[in-house]
Amino acid sequence: MAPRKNARVAVYARVSTTGQDVGMQLRELREYAHQRGLEVVDELVDTESGSKDRRPQLDRLWALVRSRKVDTVLVYRFDRFARSTKQLVDALEEFNHLGVDFISLHEQIDTSSPMGKAMFTIISAMAEFEREIIRERVRSGLAKAKAEGKKLGRPRVPDKTVSKIRALRREKEMSLGAIAKQLNVPRATVQKYA
Repeated sequence: MAPRKNARVAVYARVSTTGQDVGMQLRELREYAHQRGLEVVDELVDTESGSKDRRPQLDRLWALVRSRKVDTVLVYRFDRFARSTKQLVDALEEFNHLGVDFISLHEQIDTSSPMGKAMFTIISAMAEFEREIIRERVRSGLAKAKAEGKKLGRPRVPDKTVSKIRALRREKEMSLGAIAKQLNVPRATVQKYA
């Protein structure tokens, strides 16, 4: 099974610096789309480090995907699209949920094919395994700290401070921000106890 003929494709490419040329990526992606009979409806190019959480053209790509204006997302390589395995797996899961195919040209992953679906399942399983290992390490670390008598969590707000917060709010009708500033405590603390 291959991507639907005449499927609407969004091509996404990325380079890390303005001195790099994205032309090679776009040329190969356009050629692949043409050979497969896919209609390229948008080309999105970011010139950003892959480690950045926000990339303008990636955000635009997500808007196209979520509004169902594309059937397939085509990228040059995983590392041009996602900054981590977790981000890649989360994206693949959302694409799957929305019925959007994902093709990574150089890793030869195509989620519309049986092999691509199998690879997605393997990647998802490995990511879940990694998350479970991290959870177990956190649990072990917390248990160790507790056994050593370490206090966990945020420090308790003294009763005296809680009384002052309530008095300032009730008697002087001060704003939450003004109380926080006067008592030198976070606004969220004031909001919780006011």
